[in-house]
Formats: sequence, structure tokens, C-alpha cells
Amino acid sequence: MPMSRRQFALSTAAAVTVYGNGVMAQQVKRPNVVFVLSDDWRWDAMSAAGSKIIKTPNIDRIANEGARFANAFCTTSLCSPSRASFLSGMYPHIHGVVDNFTDYPIDKYPSYHASLSQAGYATAYIGKWHMGEGDDSHRKPFDYWASHKGQGQYYDTEFHVSERVAPGSTETKGERKVIKGYYTHVVTQLALDWIKRAPRPFSLQLGHKAPHGKWYPEPKYEHAFDNLDIKKPPLDQLVNEGTPDWVKKRVATWHGIDGPLYEMKDFADFIRGYYGTILSVDDSIGALYAALQEMGELDNTIFVVAGDNGFLLGEHASIDKRTAWEESIRIPMLVRYPPAIAKGTVVDELVMNMDLAPTVLDLTNVKPPAAAPKMQGLSTKPLFGKTKPKDWRKSVYYQYNFEKEFPYTPNVRAVRTDEWIYMHYPNGGSAPDTEKAELYNIKTDSREMNNLIDKPQYAAKQRELKAELLRLQTVTGALPDKMPQSPALSFAMPDAAIR
Repeated sequence: MPMSRRQFALSTAAAVTVYGNGVMAQQVKRPNVVFVLSDDWRWDAMSAAGSKIIKTPNIDRIANEGARFANAFCTTSLCSPSRASFLSGMYPHIHGVVDNFTDYPIDKYPSYHASLSQAGYATAYIGKWHMGEGDDSHRKPFDYWASHKGQGQYYDTEFHVSERVAPGSTETKGERKVIKGYYTHVVTQLALDWIKRAPRPFSLQLGHKAPHGKWYPEPKYEHAFDNLDIKKPPLDQLVNEGTPDWVKKRVATWHGIDGPLYEMKDFADFIRGYYGTILSVDDSIGALYAALQEMGELDNTIFVVAGDNGFLLGEHASIDKRTAWEESIRIPMLVRYPPAIAKGTVVDELVMNMDLAPTVLDLTNVKPPAAAPKMQGLSTKPLFGKTKPKDWRKSVYYQYNFEKEFPYTPNVRAVRTDEWIYMHYPNGGSAPDTEKAELYNIKTDSREMNNLIDKPQYAAKQRELKAELLRLQTVTGALPDKMPQSPALSFAMPDAAIR
């Protein structure tokens, strides 16, 4: 007869664990997991990363009491592919979610939540799911589900709120209803209500809409950045002779700095609105922290905060994401868990969104299902210790596939090391590249303004990075590279929804 969650939790009590930082902890119960994922939140939009624009005390507290990954990257800078990589520990060319319309293949690639569920965890997903966006049905393996179709709205979103009728049952019961209020507060309250009544241990994933555009800061933050002096930089400061032609041509499109700016039109309002919505996310994290503390579960909870991808705020004469520039592919990622992580840890090694799943399973001592494919991500637990692993990855592979709905960005394939990034724009099939590739030294040119691709003195470095890109594609199973054809980008503005 299978054990109940409570029996399972009791059976795993009182295990002694020695962590890489020398901390010996008496584990009286399995840790809970709380994962907060924000949308389009760039890596430097928090004061913990040195922002001079925004103050985020609650986010900073997670970093100060745990670890901040200073060099975290997404596999694809697009909502659905990135979310699937967080869940699966896989690259998009493996899990198959390569666009914003494909649902997560839970039966083929069980998420880390599925592993935790099998190990006796109560599980919940609340907020923006955005995989198979026209479908808000209750997804496996979650016991509790509160999500919606598509992007949701900043105010008064219709949620499908559903719950399993009994632990382990496949039968669910729920309703679709418009929940009045500001999105960030609504999903936070749903999360607080659930964790306070959930069996222990529990795993919660909370998906915020913010700071996805078009932005609507809540009333108390509508004017938070009114005194911020914002001027749109002139075009000649953003592009130069090393800039690929496709970047110059899309300046006036949905993804260019002279376009409609997510319908906000004014550049200063565009910037202020973006940061204004993040302040509410910071409040949400503070509320979750306080609740866990009051419940006596804070230090027994793996508390993760991250963004699904970055966001361009005018750099390279661009907005949005999708590209391989730093503002697009670099993400915020923080984790607090005192038994394993010393306060104020800063991890400088290259980590990826797909590292979350194996990290959570490692810290909870839960193994993935035996029949599940091996995760491509790496557990970051060894990086929390004073002695760093010598064989940690030295490069990351980035991929983006051209979307006909938003034909302003070509296919992108890139490799990022701790010092360099090389990116090129294949057309797909056997067609040769027609756009200028890009090569930057991140250490000396953090804004990626000096494209070295045509400089003879960097020819050897270009060959080296091309070889590394090919190696990564080979070892990750990305070859043959199945990408859409994108030889002819369109720079008109179709009547398309913002994604």
C-alpha cells in the first residue's frame, strides 16, 4: 500500500547532511520549494545587482541571505521555451517547446514538480503558465492549479482555479472566474492561501505577469519614477558600422526603439512603466517571505527567485528580447536555503535556467523518475561551497528560432563564455548566412558596441568560438539543427498581439 505524503515525510526525518560549505545540518524534514518566476525581468533590474534606478529590498534580502547567480542565462530568450527549460532541465531543441504556442510535454519530460510529487510533496502552480497559451486546463502533476489563457491582464484576469479532489487522484474540481484586482496581488494572495493550508512538504511555483508589457503599475507605484530623468539616446549612439543590417532596419518596428514601444509611444513612460511593475513583484516576494517566517518554514524552504528571460530597454536601438545580446539572455536568479547556502554568496560561474530542476532535486534529495531522460542542466549545489568544481561549464549555448508572427529577429545561434560572445544568424536549411555575425569581448565591452567580427586580429578567436558552438550543438543533441527558414525578414508591423 503506498505511503501517504505525511507518512513519507516522517519516514525521511532526522537525516544528517554535510554541505559543500562545511555546514552540518540536522534535517528534521524535507525542505519545501517556492519558485517565483517573473516575466521579461532583466538581470540588472534589482538593487542587489547594482541598479541605480530601482530599489528592491525584498529581492535583495533573498540575495543577501542566500546566493545570487551573477552570470545566469536562459536557453532561449522567449517566454515558453525558457519556462519549459526551467521545468525540465532541458534545452528547447530537446523538450520541444521552441515557440510561444507549444504546451509543455509533461508525459515525455516530467518536470521537477513531478519528481517531487512522486516523493510525497504537495504541488501547486499559480499564475502565468504560458505554454499552450489557448488552454488553461489543469496540468499534471499539480495538486492545485490557478492559471489562465495567454498572457493574462494586469487587472481582473479570468483564472481557472482547480484542485485535485484527493491526494493522488486524477480527478480535479474547479471553476473559471474573473478575480478582481491587480494581477501581482491576486496571484500572491492565492499563493499565500495555498501554502498556509498545504500539506508539508510542498512545492509551489508562482508565475508573475510583471514586468511583461504593456505595463500598468499599480496605483501606489504609478509615479514612483516620475523624477527619473530619462532621455531616449540618439540612434548614432546605439548603432555603428559593426551593427548588422537587420538591426538597423527594424528600428521603427515593434522591436525597435523608434517603434510604438508596446503601445506606450513615449520612451520615458516606457522605461518608467517597466520598473514600476517590478516594485509590486518585490512586495510579493516580501509577503511570501513573511508568511513562511510566520509559519516557521522559512529556513526549511528552498526559496528561488528568477526571470524567464531578459529585456532590452533601448540598447542596440531595440526593445523586447529574442536576441543574444547581454540584456536579452542574461537573467536574474537567486536562491535562499540556509542549510546549504551561506549568506551573501555570489556565484560567478556560468549557470543556466535549465540548472534549476536538477538543483532543486539535488537539494531535496529527490531523484527524477528512472524512465525520464537525463537532465542536461547541472545541479548548482557544488557552486555554493568554498571549493568550486574544476569541471564546471566554460560556455553556454543560446538558440532562438525565427517567428513569422514577429518577423523582426532572425534565427540566432550563439555561444557565450565568461569573456566572449559569438552570435550568428543562420537562414535555415542549406542557405548561407546573409547577416553580419557579431563577436564581442564582454570583459572590455560590456555594452557590446564594438563588433570585432571583421577585425583580422580576432580571426583566431572567431574560429575558436565557432568550434565551441559546434561542439555544444553536437553534445547537446542540437544537430541536425531544425530551424525555420528566415532569409527574408519583414519590417512592416502586422496587427499582432504583444508577446
